[in-house]
Amino acid sequence: MNAARFDAAWLMRQQFPAVQYVVPGIVPEGMTLLVAAPKIGKSWMVLGLGVELARGGEAFGSIPIGAPRPVLYLALEDGQRRLQDRLIRLAPKEISANLEFITAVATGEVLSTIQGFMQAQAGLNPVVILDTLGKVMPPAGNGSQYGHDYKVLSDLKATADAVPGSSLVIVHHTRKMDAGDFLDAVSGTQGIAGAADTVLLLKRERNEKRATLYVTSRDAAEGEYSLTMNENGQWNLEGDSLAEAAQNAQTAKATDGLGDRSAKLIETISRYPEGIKPADLKLLHSDISNVDEYLRRASESGRILKLSRGLYGPVRSVSSVSLQPSELTQLTELTPPPEVNR
Repeated sequence: MNAARFDAAWLMRQQFPAVQYVVPGIVPEGMTLLVAAPKIGKSWMVLGLGVELARGGEAFGSIPIGAPRPVLYLALEDGQRRLQDRLIRLAPKEISANLEFITAVATGEVLSTIQGFMQAQAGLNPVVILDTLGKVMPPAGNGSQYGHDYKVLSDLKATADAVPGSSLVIVHHTRKMDAGDFLDAVSGTQGIAGAADTVLLLKRERNEKRATLYVTSRDAAEGEYSLTMNENGQWNLEGDSLAEAAQNAQTAKATDGLGDRSAKLIETISRYPEGIKPADLKLLHSDISNVDEYLRRASESGRILKLSRGLYGPVRSVSSVSLQPSELTQLTELTPPPEVNR
């Protein structure tokens, strides 16, 4: 008899806990893969996140995290001097002793290091940040590369799954080539992305402050959020909420590659989700002639929506998850499944 076997009636009697979130609406508990091209700012992002998690502050400048958590940052590409310099530049409101660092770990010891920390902090929702995966990825040998990648990532995921409420955030690189589906941008085989609970892709053009964070997850809503990185290395939502950041990401996509006049009209329309009339746009932008023609082209190309005759609105992005503190429940003990006869 398979001990993992259970029937649907037993399953429906269970009361499972709500998903715990590292960053509400974006990063659920479990294993998260943060993927970006080199030198985009992903290490700055996870360091800033670690600081805020350790002190119970705000992620990305405006998302309340909740209670402080123990955080272990495996900064395997940085030394003590660089970490200190970055903390000084970030200038957080508080640097908590809840945040610990390790700058070197042998490939064969990474699992035991993560397990030891999570088990020692069980019940406190610990978070481990592994920066980067490439530093601890063992060679595949003569076996299947996909099977190798999936097993390595599954073993890492198991460290978080073994301690309820714990989370593992892994920093990884993108492929050099462009990909249609952003999951295809993850470097390595699909076994890497396939093993993760959540995948985040950070895309930013060189010398640009604005970036887009793409989210796909088994537990969080898929979405795209606009972020900005300031001169101190701090990453912040572009907007006061996930909803605003999502709409700003959609507006950036809608205006990409357009001239100033078209972009200006679309940016104005983005502020009117209920719709705006061409006559009102002409009043707001009296310097732009042929407003009707610009609207026609933008609507036909899918950059804006024609809500009804004479009414235009923005393309709406995927709605994001919004959690209240009351929804973050404590783990409860489940009734073991009864034996099921074959």
